[in-house]
Amino acid sequence: MPLETPARIVRELARRGYNADREAVTLLAGAADPAAALDAAVETAPDDALRLTADHVRTILDTNGDSPADESRSADSHASDAQSAPSDPDPDPDPTEHPSVSTPASPTRSGARTPGAPVETKGSEASDGAPSTPATGPTAGGSDASDSDAPDRTVDVDGDVTGRSTGTGEYGDFVSVFRDRYEKLSGQLRGRVNHRPASAIADMPGGSDAAMIGLVNDVRSSANGHWIVELEDTTGTFPCLITKDRDIAPLVDELLLDECVAVEGTLSDDAGIVFVDSLHFPDVPRTYRPSTADRHVQAALVSDVHVGSQEFMADAWGRFADWLHTDEADAIEYLLVAGDMVEGVGVYPDQDEELDIVDIYDQYDRFSEHLKEVPGDLEIVMIPGNHDAVRLAEPQPGFDETLRDIMSAHDPRIVGNPSTVTVEGVSILMYHGVSLDEVIAELPEEKASYDRPHRAMYHLLKKRHVAPKYGGHMRLAPEDRDYLVIEDVPDIFHTGHVHKLGYGKYHDVLAVNSGCWQAQTAFQKSVNIDPDAGFAPIVDLDTLDMTVRKFA
Repeated sequence: MPLETPARIVRELARRGYNADREAVTLLAGAADPAAALDAAVETAPDDALRLTADHVRTILDTNGDSPADESRSADSHASDAQSAPSDPDPDPDPTEHPSVSTPASPTRSGARTPGAPVETKGSEASDGAPSTPATGPTAGGSDASDSDAPDRTVDVDGDVTGRSTGTGEYGDFVSVFRDRYEKLSGQLRGRVNHRPASAIADMPGGSDAAMIGLVNDVRSSANGHWIVELEDTTGTFPCLITKDRDIAPLVDELLLDECVAVEGTLSDDAGIVFVDSLHFPDVPRTYRPSTADRHVQAALVSDVHVGSQEFMADAWGRFADWLHTDEADAIEYLLVAGDMVEGVGVYPDQDEELDIVDIYDQYDRFSEHLKEVPGDLEIVMIPGNHDAVRLAEPQPGFDETLRDIMSAHDPRIVGNPSTVTVEGVSILMYHGVSLDEVIAELPEEKASYDRPHRAMYHLLKKRHVAPKYGGHMRLAPEDRDYLVIEDVPDIFHTGHVHKLGYGKYHDVLAVNSGCWQAQTAFQKSVNIDPDAGFAPIVDLDTLDMTVRKFA
């Protein structure tokens, strides 16, 4: 097979068990005889080498007199060449159709399907019940780009606790993290209400107008069916009454302990309680407009790979990796993995009976082997999850050096959970999603459920915090600041954990829970979890449209 494109070179190297620097791929592609150059580079590679370097390839080319045809072209230029051939675009789907994400959808492309090509599903439910628009395939991306026109693939990361953890578990650390939470979230609410501290409200005369911003300290019902919400700020606590006949009464069902809200109302005659007229969440402003990339480029969002489990779907992952090498996937330049790369050890009762690999380091070794199957020129960003070998308490730092070395073949960017990753000008909040269990358990089913995990994500955006409730399944590592506050509104919110596929728009923020790569385990069956496995959401960063590819 001729090796005239970098994508084919990367695929051939992966078949032989090697990866390569992007510049090395460029040099091989530019050689007078790329196939012969690749053969020579592989045959002379050190026995323990997994990655071919640019220096090694230059040495081979100089030795054989097989210099690149055009050394002035950069790796990014070749990447642009690979993207320039558009694939057959999808027709617009019927916006009323919403096929189940748990079963294969009918092919949406006209004509014959390429053998082994994945099933593509249509747009999922977006905010307010409106369907989101699916992507229509690559339509842009010029070839023969000069170095000055090459795309900037810099990945910027914000909010990463890795290397910055200072908490010792002392009482003062908990005070600091909750004080920081209050200061950040109350700052987002202060422009909407003329608030007073709890201590000042306590000194006001009865019948006065009052407004307060505080963390929810308690929610309880009164004997006649009204709700008492106790708010706490840095000066004390104050009770607020929401009567059952108020329009805002249904919002009480959405309240979680420790989240920050604002109330407005009137003090009772004895000044002992505030009768609430309005309730405000930090929320995503209705005026928010997301940023998009200035060229056609895509990102694949996956999570919960669970290598090491007997139920890890290696064949589905292999089909996904193979597809990434095809022309149809040329526009995909980023792979974002939202945690649980491996199954882990001792995560739940009797887990050892469901393990295919019992040693945690061997699990990461195997994961690294599967990661080598994807194209070597992908930019990969990973965060840990609750099955990974890091602390369970959030925020979770990225992997230690031992695990980073194991997964170094593609030189992935490994950051903490959560982190905000900005690629091509698009900010993506990556959070594994343990708190989704709490949200789904606390909120009514019509507002949050495992079948529609993106709706639970909407509430985290509304509360501007990825894990507002402290306690329960949620473990908090007290730090000098609250890394879990959503200070800046992201363009995309990407989670995993619950093994269900769901996505939609909330105030123009694309929320995606990307499913998993693990078939149903005995434990999941016992707790009635039916996973959506083998899906890969693909996001167009220039439009924030999304398609879902099914490989299982």
